[in-house]
Amino acid sequence: MKQQQYNTLKDQITPKTPLAMNCLKAFAVGGVICSLGQAISYFYMIFFDFTEKTVGNPTVATMVFIAMLLTGFGQYRKLGQFAGAGSAVPVTGFGNAVISAAIEHKSEGLVLGVGGNMFKLAGSVILFGVVSAFFVALIKLLLVSVGVVSW
Repeated sequence: MKQQQYNTLKDQITPKTPLAMNCLKAFAVGGVICSLGQAISYFYMIFFDFTEKTVGNPTVATMVFIAMLLTGFGQYRKLGQFAGAGSAVPVTGFGNAVISAAIEHKSEGLVLGVGGNMFKLAGSVILFGVVSAFFVALIKLLLVSVGVVSW
């Protein structure tokens, strides 16, 4: 079979990807996840006296916790299959990545299986965040010591 015949046959057999519908589903689900995060922020501001500056950390922790629970119960996978990147891009995708790796390797034991593989996928995100925060703080310290900016 020649390359051109193969490509023709492949195009006939391969189903067409509904790109517009996939984008719409990702946008809608990502928007719902972000709206849920905003509702949680308002909840913390109203009932626990957080301010707009301090509400971010508990909101992110709650969203990651919810994603971890949904992953543990097998529901986040269904959401991911439906929404694609719409469920992976928000912070809930981070929680899903951590718990999915832990669940996958739990048969290897708690220390070597779960502990050793939990941050395999999400570890690069954590490492990048810590390293970049270090360098930003170092640059700010240098700028403050020179007198360019103030704390």
